[in-house]
Amino acid sequence: MKRNLLLAAMACVGLSAIHPAQAEDLTGTLKKIKETNTITIGYRESSVPFSYLDDKQKPIGYALDLCYKVVDAVKAKLNLPNLKVGMQPVTSANRIPLMQNGTIDMECGSTTNSVKRQEQVSFGDNYFVTSVKVVVKKNSGINSLADLNGQPIATTSGTTSVQLIKENEKGSKIDFKTIYGKDHAESFLLVANDRAKAFVMDDILIAGLVANSKDPQDYKFLPEVLHTEPYAIMLRKDDPEFKKVVDDTMVKVMKSGEAEKLYNKWFMSPIPPKGVNLNFPMSPELKEAFAHPTDAGSK
Repeated sequence: MKRNLLLAAMACVGLSAIHPAQAEDLTGTLKKIKETNTITIGYRESSVPFSYLDDKQKPIGYALDLCYKVVDAVKAKLNLPNLKVGMQPVTSANRIPLMQNGTIDMECGSTTNSVKRQEQVSFGDNYFVTSVKVVVKKNSGINSLADLNGQPIATTSGTTSVQLIKENEKGSKIDFKTIYGKDHAESFLLVANDRAKAFVMDDILIAGLVANSKDPQDYKFLPEVLHTEPYAIMLRKDDPEFKKVVDDTMVKVMKSGEAEKLYNKWFMSPIPPKGVNLNFPMSPELKEAFAHPTDAGSK
């Protein structure tokens, strides 16, 4: 009898060693993933090259490649080799509500990690640093923010970029009409179709839209930089267990050089669907973010 009890105890210890995650009291997102055997990724449909649809309507991009690294880490931690990955399209307007209500577990797109947003959600370590700028047509006669006075300006619903014009010295006294697109592609189309004179958004997102447009040579950036902002994987707030998995994964990817390889794949090489090369070299700010990972948000 004693021998049988000893063997049973040894078996339990062995199982705990093989499946450590099962011995833990999981909470939050990891508990949800374990119980449903599914992790759901929120993705954007037109945030080139971070998260967008290819010619076969498959979500692809730099942010998604990074998020799949997190999925692999979750599989290992929870011992779920056959973990299902659900894909949920999100927009600028609904991404935070869908995170808060549990529809998505990670948002992998082009979301700015800001101090203000950190009141509602959490973020992993920053994986990109962008500058907010304004794009116009070269033949528009607009050469600076001051020239936008009285003009219609496009931006995307759920974003805060257009208000940065008023915060800039050259734009503080101008009046303009804001026209909203439901996503970045629609906002850019407002300029392409001359319904708006300018589009305010992160420079890399604009660069992707211009590169894939019918006539890329027709557009130019205004010289003013309105703001500098970091991007990161968006997570539910107050879920330190899952955030640690995300942060540990991002640190590993950045320190190992994998993140730089992914950057070169999406920003310095031809990408689907048209084989366009954005030719967007890594900024000093992003090199610093890779060297010293942080989840600090912009103010």
